[in-house]
Formats: sequence, C-alpha cells, structure tokens
Amino acid sequence: MVSIREAIAADWPAVWAILEPVFHAGETYVVSPDITENQAHSYWMEIPLATFVALDDDGTVLGTYYLKPNQAGGGAHVCNCGFAVGERARGRGVASQMCEHSQSEAVKRGFSAMQFNFDVSTNETAVRLWKRCGFEVVGTLPSAFLHPRLGYVDAHVMFKRLDAQQALPADAPKVS
Repeated sequence: MVSIREAIAADWPAVWAILEPVFHAGETYVVSPDITENQAHSYWMEIPLATFVALDDDGTVLGTYYLKPNQAGGGAHVCNCGFAVGERARGRGVASQMCEHSQSEAVKRGFSAMQFNFDVSTNETAVRLWKRCGFEVVGTLPSAFLHPRLGYVDAHVMFKRLDAQQALPADAPKVS
C-alpha cells in the first residue's frame, strides 16, 4: 500500500537519494547534470507551492512530486508538476498513484488544468503513463533536448483539463 503526504524537511535526504541519480543522468529533466544538492533542494522543495512524498507501509520514501503554478498572472490557473520514483520502486504503480494524487491536490488548490512543459520524448515510460492518466501531447518541440547518449531529441508539451466537463468560468479562481 502506498500513502502520499506533503513532504517535510526530514524527508529531504530520501528525496535527494531519488533525485540525485535522475538529475545527474541528465536524461529526463532540464536541470544541469551537475546540479548541487542545495540547488536541487531549492528547485524541488522551496520553489514549488507544495512537494509530496509517496511512502510504503514502513514509511520508506518511494517517490516524490512537486506542484506549482505553471505561469504567473493569467496562466496561474494551470499547474505544473515534476515526478520522480526511486529505482527500486519503479514498476509498482507509484508514479501513477502520484499523478492521480497530484490532480486531486491541484483541484483542491484551485487549479483547472495541468501542463507538463518539457517531457523528453525518449522517456517513453513517462509519456505512456501520462497519456494513460488522460494527458494529451499538445505540442512537440523538435530536437529541443540534448540527451547525453542520444543527441538531440524531441520534447513534448502535455496538457490535461482537470474539469473536462466544464469550460472555465470567467470568475475562475486564480492561484497565487
């Protein structure tokens, strides 16, 4: 059983243990592969509106995600998330559960849509998962990502309305 809760400061060492190999591999995130732990902490724990951890029954951190407005002002009703799952927890549905949780959390916080700005096309597992979770590729950026092994590859912009049954009302809440 996986539980998901908002991250606390004491979670950082476990979160960093998940993020460090992902960031340093340079294959999926548009951060420098040389990112320091302090820079990663700011990026993942301080800048976002909220950061969450997925835990197994014994409290081990299996994965993490952040939630933040995708843009300011007139774009603040659309959120953005970043996800990472620990190597040993992959293939257990953790990312799928975090994605579902993130959508529910986004709605609670007043967001009406979610956008992934830069999904590297070669991260096929993630692209498939996001599609299964209802996201659509709304644009492809040709050769936008310099993959350390494959050279220049495409990146996708993926989008999902969180209330697909209704158009946004003119007085939709703005998230600041």
